[in-house]
Amino acid sequence: MRTEMYRKMESFRALIGGILVALVLGTVWGEDAMGLPSCRFPAIYNFGDSNSDTGGISAAFLPISAPYGENFFHKPAGRDSDGRVLIDFIAEHLGLPYLSAYLNSIGTNFRHGANFATGGSTILRPNETIYQNGISPFFLDMQISQFDQFRARTRDLYIHAKSPSDRYKLPRPEDFPEALYTFDIGQNDLSVGFRQGYEQLRASLPDTVNKLTSAVQHLYQEGGRTFWIHNTGPIGCLPVAVMYIRNPPPGMLDQYGCNKAQNEMAVEFNKQLKDAVMKLRGQLPEAAITYVDLYSAKYGLISDAKGQGFVDPLKICCGNRVNDYNVWCGQKAMINGTEVYGSSCANPSAYISWDGVHYSQAANHWFADHILNGSLSDTSLPIAQSCHRPRRF
Repeated sequence: MRTEMYRKMESFRALIGGILVALVLGTVWGEDAMGLPSCRFPAIYNFGDSNSDTGGISAAFLPISAPYGENFFHKPAGRDSDGRVLIDFIAEHLGLPYLSAYLNSIGTNFRHGANFATGGSTILRPNETIYQNGISPFFLDMQISQFDQFRARTRDLYIHAKSPSDRYKLPRPEDFPEALYTFDIGQNDLSVGFRQGYEQLRASLPDTVNKLTSAVQHLYQEGGRTFWIHNTGPIGCLPVAVMYIRNPPPGMLDQYGCNKAQNEMAVEFNKQLKDAVMKLRGQLPEAAITYVDLYSAKYGLISDAKGQGFVDPLKICCGNRVNDYNVWCGQKAMINGTEVYGSSCANPSAYISWDGVHYSQAANHWFADHILNGSLSDTSLPIAQSCHRPRRF
């Protein structure tokens, strides 16, 4: 009951938060909020999973195929969506180019940051492989190690470059302390945990959260000062969480058709993460750390899909379901002697879910509109001013 009340309150908060912040602070989109200047971040360094991957998993394994990317890039672009993912909207909002994936060796430009996220990544070291359940080997500690190597090697190349043309795709060493460090990871730790059992998952949450905060501490020791941390979304509202449930027992699903037990676990993870962020602020006196309630933004849209101009949030744009057999987006399968293709819907912008696991570009854009103005941040600061540490912290 308390969890259900929390979800309803957060859904309401997600829908009106932006208006309230605009009235109270007299600003939207980070312009002079509370009299603070904009931060002018020179770069973004992102750590995460498929919610923010911009080509990492495609570079490391098989490329993501069409029709992914069709609604913006007009071709596959390494993103698990029909177009842009949330980190793309963050980059746009801050006036920066889209992030190149660290693992991508072709056509990359790292002057304004790098993306270490890969689809299927976890916080904890995985005991599954990408060939079993799609879990990436590039868990958070690995991504942090890649960042360390990236920083050391690019610094050396920059210092020893013989001409400006050798430097223009490399980050400036002095930009690392001024950069924005973003995190959007944890959903796959819950997915793995659901397969192992809820009690075991619950017991693992403190260690999972500690690993994430340790990553922040490490980056702080390396000079990072501004951190923008998303909590995890309502995983029980992903169509894949309920598509195989034929006759759900009473109380299993909430009023919007979401898996209540899975969402409750996400809420508990988020509670522990928020508490850990509060402690981090006391341990890292020069850090500006923002905890972003992305759960509320996502649940807010799902709970008011029709009112926001979307179809049923459990409907999938890309993919095909025939006789209880699911053909995933962009895949082919033989069903009763007929080849079936997991094609895209006619209007992806009307859907919240792109492929049953990942959000559409339209949904990602909606989330960006509701978090980047600071209305769902515990600091109430827009992302453009998140380098400032509020006095009350």
